[in-house]
Formats: sequence, C-alpha cells, structure tokens
Amino acid sequence: MTHIMFNIISKTKYAYIFSITLTVLCVVALFTWGLKYGIDFTGGTLMEVKFENNLPANQELENVLKDLNLKSLTLQSTGNNSVLIRYASEDDNINQTVLATLAEKYPDSKNLRTDYANASVSNELKTKSLMAIFWAILGIMAYVAWAFRRVSHPVASWKYGAGAVIALIHDVLITVGVFSILGHFWGVEVGVPFVAALLTILGFSVHDTIVVYDRTRENLQRSSSKEKFPEIVNRSLNETLVRSINTSLTVIITLLAIYIFGGESIKYFSLALLVGITFGTYSSIFIASALLVTSYNSQIKK
Repeated sequence: MTHIMFNIISKTKYAYIFSITLTVLCVVALFTWGLKYGIDFTGGTLMEVKFENNLPANQELENVLKDLNLKSLTLQSTGNNSVLIRYASEDDNINQTVLATLAEKYPDSKNLRTDYANASVSNELKTKSLMAIFWAILGIMAYVAWAFRRVSHPVASWKYGAGAVIALIHDVLITVGVFSILGHFWGVEVGVPFVAALLTILGFSVHDTIVVYDRTRENLQRSSSKEKFPEIVNRSLNETLVRSINTSLTVIITLLAIYIFGGESIKYFSLALLVGITFGTYSSIFIASALLVTSYNSQIKK
C-alpha cells in the first residue's frame, strides 16, 4: 500500500508568515486592550440570582440597578433562568441592597450564591498564575532538552527544547490575544479557569510536539547517510500526521460539545482550550519541527 507523502517542510515560509502575523496581531491587541479580568483577579462580588418566571433582559436589570452606582457591573445570563451579577465591591451592605432592589422589582427572584474575592488576594493570585505559566514553560524546555540529549547530530539537543517552547509561546499568545479581543468587544472576563486552560494547552501542545520529535529521533537512527535532515523531518511529520489530527479532532469535538451544552460556568474555559489546542496541533506540525530544519539550514550556510 502506497502512502501519500506531503511536503510539509516546503510550506515552512507560509507557516512562518501566517504565525508571525497572527502572533503580532494578538500581541498588539493584548498591549492595546489588555485582558478583562474577572473578580478572581480584581476583587469584588459575584452573585447568582435565579428568577422563577421569565428571565429579565440584561439591559432591564442594568436599569434597575443603575441607581446603586455599582462599579464594574457586568451581567451574564446562564442557561438555568438565572443571571450572574459581578461588581467591584465586597461590602455586605451593598450586597444586601442589591438583593433588596431585585426582590422589590422581581418578587420571584432568589439568591443562589454570593462569592467574594479580596483585592490583595486577587493580586497575589495573578502573580502566582503568571509564575505557574513561566515555570511550566521553563520545565517543559528543560525536559525536552534532556529527553533528546543523545540526539546531538545534526541539530543540538537543546534546540529541540527551544523549538517546543517557541511553539508553546505561539499557542499561548494566540489564545491570550483572542481573549483580549473577546474581552474588549464582548466583555468576556478571564479568571482562574482561564489560567488552568493555558496550563492544559501547554501540556497538550508539547505532547503533540514530542510525538513528532520522537519519530524524528527514530528515523535519524535508522536513516542512511544519504538522506538529508529536512527529508527525515518531513517523513517523520507524515508518519505522525494522521495520529496528531485524529487525537486533536477527538478532543476538539468533545470541547465543542462542552462549549455548546456545558453551561455558562465552563463555556469560556472550553473556548480557551478549543483555541489553544487547535493552534497547538497546527504549531506541532508546521512550526516546532520546521524550526529544527531552519536551524539546520542556517548551520549549513555557515
């Protein structure tokens, strides 16, 4: 049986142009608009109120609460006839006033929960989240470099780790950039679940990359001296292509189901994973291995 061999490495230039353009746009969006932080990172109150009869429109609820002058007020309808009310205040008196105002206008309303996030604790949480992502990336780079320590020819082992990390940073920046745009135009907030999604993306993406790298290592050991390194990498990509796509598709289909049917509380967590894993699959095929070939070609020119 003859297998079709795609010349993936020959498309490296187009993949680089696409990735650099998209990454730059995401970085510009991030520096221009930033992320819209939820109360996990800013401090404040999250209140979930259920309505027994008809759920009022968000604009109607804003008009009911506008006289209370709540700072950073956001309203988010959920699938169970309730609404999430967020605002930057931890004062219990204000919370009671909010509930009393709603009860007066909507006697059928019922407070399901009220959560608080202290501002100082939120700042500490933000710092720890950034440190978790930083150490995860550093640890992944060190592990990949160690795992491929015996593959020193024709590309140094540490370059495998560097290639994996560049692909990971690419995936994370695009995901963060997408949520910067969503936050600016649609008010989508990020919190601890978003950080958990980024860490999950790091793990999934590097797993896909290591599969390709490992097949490259096997083929380097088996190949003849006449076969060039770019050809070996391209063959390795083709041998793992179907597996990578099938694995990613099963995850993406599951995440789509969670996004559509999973409810408001995990909707944007699954969306972050969808974006990150989609681009993680793309980067493991078109970026991580291509970086090895680019490094090899620059060595040859020197």
